[in-house]
Amino acid sequence: MKKITNTLCWKNVPITNPEKLIAMKLLRVLKNDNKIYSETVLQAYYPDRESNFSIKTVFSGNRTFNIGRRQLNLYPDSFLAIKKGTTYSSKIDSSIPVNNLSISFSPSFLSDFNRMQKYNHADLLDEPFQDGDFPEFSFVETIYPFSGDMKYNIMHLKDHLEHEIPDDLLINEYLHHCLLNYYKVYNKEIVDKSERLNFLNSGTKVEILKRLTLAKEYIISNYNKAIELQDIARHACLSVNHLLRTFKQAYGQSPHQFLIKTRLDRSKYLLKHTNYTINKIVEIIGFECPSSFIRLFKSNNHLTPGKYRIGN
Repeated sequence: MKKITNTLCWKNVPITNPEKLIAMKLLRVLKNDNKIYSETVLQAYYPDRESNFSIKTVFSGNRTFNIGRRQLNLYPDSFLAIKKGTTYSSKIDSSIPVNNLSISFSPSFLSDFNRMQKYNHADLLDEPFQDGDFPEFSFVETIYPFSGDMKYNIMHLKDHLEHEIPDDLLINEYLHHCLLNYYKVYNKEIVDKSERLNFLNSGTKVEILKRLTLAKEYIISNYNKAIELQDIARHACLSVNHLLRTFKQAYGQSPHQFLIKTRLDRSKYLLKHTNYTINKIVEIIGFECPSSFIRLFKSNNHLTPGKYRIGN
């Protein structure tokens, strides 16, 4: 295990089951109390804890989160945003090493960022060092796509963590951009989709989108199971037909199309990062027939799964 120097506020977290783990756990605490934590484990349980605003990612395998009655499964193509004050628990139980990274933003750093987002430059110049707890903006606590600038930024943070880069200034710049990127993702995934809903009342739009978010979470977290439309609707507290109508408006595709896309996206990750056979991947992602999987994969990606694997 690599030794971590204490002078840089790095801590080496002891491993209780070394036979089940192949990597170290790393924690970086910045002077402003922002935190970045990375680990690779096969099995772990994290009991109820109250969170600062945090972003959770995994780079291999998956991690399960429980927030109230909601169970969310996090995979490498998604990240989870958790509000300040939310109580959650999570676990990892995997046959392959699960590499995950969490970013926790200190209340003061987040408050200053939210203030910067709300006020214009003139107001910020008048009171550049205003203290106090500026309210967190009201966002939807859910799973978001992990790609583009958001993924690129967090990959750099992960690299700095693993290489022990002793530069708090640079790390905080990355964390600032991480929040900026999150706002962009939020606007694309929540605000823009809310505008697609054909309702005049803004309160109705907000409530329906919250329920559609529950539907989307349910599909993403249970994509490899035999999901029934009634199960999705019940989880979202919507009737089946109301779900079908509003889901299509918000996401531009039906729940079934969204499920198929989620399964195909997972298959691309497995083709790229594992040596599983096509038949095994078909089993993992919840398809019943290899031939239908190959046909759908080729239709959506313009090449077969085998050629996709060779090209990646």
